Amino acid sequence: MYKDKVILCVIPARGGSKGLPGKNVKQLAGKPLIAYTIEQAKGSKYIDRVIVSTEDDQIAKVAGKFNAEVPFKRPKELAEDNSSMIDVLLHAVKWMEGEAKFKFDILVLLHVTTPLREADDIDKCIELLVDEKADNVFSVAEAYRNPYFNMVEVNAGNEVRLVKEGNFATRQSAPKVFDMNSSIYVWWKDTFKAEKSLFLKKTRVYPMPRERSVDIDEPLDFRIAEMLLEDNDHNS
Repeated sequence: MYKDKVILCVIPARGGSKGLPGKNVKQLAGKPLIAYTIEQAKGSKYIDRVIVSTEDDQIAKVAGKFNAEVPFKRPKELAEDNSSMIDVLLHAVKWMEGEAKFKFDILVLLHVTTPLREADDIDKCIELLVDEKADNVFSVAEAYRNPYFNMVEVNAGNEVRLVKEGNFATRQSAPKVFDMNSSIYVWWKDTFKAEKSLFLKKTRVYPMPRERSVDIDEPLDFRIAEMLLEDNDHNS
């Protein structure tokens, strides 16, 4: 709870993954990948309940082992490659409000594939939502490539040009741009249900360092996360 606002965290984790099969429960530096996100959510000062939305029995078992609730089984039609995350969250919200009779004000989405965030990052996103009276907040990282300076596209006429128009001598002089790092998303529950969108009138972003923004989609990403975790262990 933050400033009397009750907070639900949803961690979506489906069984199917083409890029890295079984990645949600794959061992990362000695723990299942999903364990990192559950522990970070449980380590938040403000989150009241942590639930995992999955259709997969193995994921549900591992989630329960790390003290996350798995109050329902996600419908298989919401666990396909093309399933909308908005629909997954709407299902979770409806179930918690209806079947669980759980009243809450703020919805937090944490993706399993970004295991290097910290509990404090989650709390700062929640504080930003409430204190700035934002509609929603999501985390970002400063982009390594900048569309005003060193990102190009090839048009239908085979002409190469910068993605964004500009005349900047260095990347540092170009407008700052961010990558959506797929880590933390926070909405007012009622705003989420009404708008069903990420980009709203008063959306705010929370910048995170790149070393905490690794998004695991393929084996190389997994290895990078592993190396960073090993470095953290050695330096702690």
